[in-house]
Amino acid sequence: MTNTPELTWLDDVKWDATGLVPAIAQDYQTGRILMMAWMNREALALTAQQHTAVYYSRSRAKLWPKGESSGHVQKVHEIRLDCDADVIILSVEQLGGIACHTGRASCFYRVLKDGQWHSVEPVIKDPKDIYG
Repeated sequence: MTNTPELTWLDDVKWDATGLVPAIAQDYQTGRILMMAWMNREALALTAQQHTAVYYSRSRAKLWPKGESSGHVQKVHEIRLDCDADVIILSVEQLGGIACHTGRASCFYRVLKDGQWHSVEPVIKDPKDIYG
């Protein structure tokens, strides 16, 4: 991806040694944290251009448009950069109400209590029914 003048804002991001930055998806109405994923320059540029979340899958080493296989697209309302310029927050509308590959509304569904993690949110849709 070339860095055209209109994309110089990407230079303000402090990318890690592998060219990635953490991105947090937050519900634009409630402020609830839905998920965290990684973005490279191309993913962030596409997200800003298309107004839908595009991440970078480290396990697959490729771009990952959120919802490409599940249909659970994230419509982006706002993109923010933190004070250290090393974390992105996406204010999103989670289409379908499911952000997590486990079929839950949020990836942050476990709470530490008495030295153990407890699942405190229900599965909205079985992942087998989402991904086959």
